Amino acid sequence: MATAVAATLRPLADKVIVEVLEASDRTKGGIVLPDSAQEKPQEAKVIAVGSGKVLPSGKVVPPDVKAGDKVLFGKYSGSEVKIDGRELLIINQDDILAVIK
Repeated sequence: MATAVAATLRPLADKVIVEVLEASDRTKGGIVLPDSAQEKPQEAKVIAVGSGKVLPSGKVVPPDVKAGDKVLFGKYSGSEVKIDGRELLIINQDDILAVIK
């Protein structure tokens, strides 16, 4: 499925397309949280990456992430898009905080 989206959308420069992973509706203790109490999810799976960030000198820095990586990103980052019924997020590479191993 990721390859179909990657074939449809190609991010430019330092942009990354991610699919946000669902937030848990329960706490670790088993308490069910209503929608209004759930935090906005910050984990995502990378679907496609651009060619890299272009520096003022003209040099291109390749991206630090690749398709398939699971990442943490800033809470209010990116632009939401809907492609083939899937809700995706286009974010800057700089908005990615960490890769989850």
